Amino acid sequence: VTSDLNIPPLDNTAMDGYAVRAKDTRGASPDSPVQLQVVGEVAAGYAFRGEVRPETAVRIMTGAPIPAGADAVVRFEETDEPFQKAPERSHRVNAAVRVFKEVRPGANVRRAAEDVRRGQTVMHKGRVLRPSEIGVLASLGRVTARVIRRPLVAILSTGDELAEAGQPKPPAKIYDANAYSVGALVRRYGGVPRPLGIAKDTVKALTAKIQKGLDADMLITSAGVSRGDYDVVKEVLAQEGDINFWTVAMKPGKPLAFGCFRKAGRRVPHIGLPGNPVSSMVTFELFARPALMKMIGKTNWQRPMVKAVAEERIVNRDDPRRYYARCIVRQKDGRYYASLTGPQGSGVLTSMVYANALTVIPPEVDEVQPGEEIDVIMLDWSQGEEWGT
Repeated sequence: VTSDLNIPPLDNTAMDGYAVRAKDTRGASPDSPVQLQVVGEVAAGYAFRGEVRPETAVRIMTGAPIPAGADAVVRFEETDEPFQKAPERSHRVNAAVRVFKEVRPGANVRRAAEDVRRGQTVMHKGRVLRPSEIGVLASLGRVTARVIRRPLVAILSTGDELAEAGQPKPPAKIYDANAYSVGALVRRYGGVPRPLGIAKDTVKALTAKIQKGLDADMLITSAGVSRGDYDVVKEVLAQEGDINFWTVAMKPGKPLAFGCFRKAGRRVPHIGLPGNPVSSMVTFELFARPALMKMIGKTNWQRPMVKAVAEERIVNRDDPRRYYARCIVRQKDGRYYASLTGPQGSGVLTSMVYANALTVIPPEVDEVQPGEEIDVIMLDWSQGEEWGT
């Protein structure tokens, strides 16, 4: 987006006060005020037609253009402002005002084009339109902009063991957490979640649910992609689309599927997340989030990775996979320090609640000792992050 305007278009005042020639206020103080003749008044949206001559001033309201001849504004608080109790216009002009403070040229003046210059590129492709960007567009007089719409993401949980949150739960079942955590992640990172509910562990039931989601831009499923007898997502994907991969050498999150479903000539990308809640969120972070970022036109989607000092022992023995343990990273004395969030089981969802980072422990490292440096992927530099930042 390139501006064809200067913002602001003219020099204007940042304060209510008096437009003056700065040199006319030289030496002004409470004990020795300078007296100036008020020759006019101007409000925002209007221009003063005259000129500020030596030893004169113009009463001016915030946003009004600086009159010719003036180069500074004295705030009302720095004058005796004799007009506060005199509403009639005739009392405001041709009177004297005493100035109690010397001002320099440019004081309380907003310069023309100090915000945006004519011809300046103010937004590049991939910029998320937050309230501030929308405000800038409006200030340029723009009421439309070409945008990439937020992708629609269908979300499906699978498994006979799942029950809907908010409904009565039989003893042998568990509530479906993934649909809600994944849906929140989709919304956080720029997508529009479309919940499809829970599919039973049968090819027929799963196929019917998946077909309902293939008008979306992406389909995300959770569970059904490991080696279990009742994990049927891979079977349906093989029948209805293509599988690109279905295991990844990482912990948590080994059973991960990626492929495309076909419908009416369209290819809908599919990411099959593991069923364990932590595995689901970690693999979403590493695989689904970058995909969403790319779909909305973002190019700077990589998370920052920093070196941190381990504050405790981290064990990755007898498991040749890259280990993404959930941790809390704090800064102290110019260095980062990482401590685990507690038990690291793939079903311990609270380990994600307290985490602001993930460790990156290579598969060849069996154990990290306290005091050793490790790589960590920062999830949140502070509490909470919006997808557009």
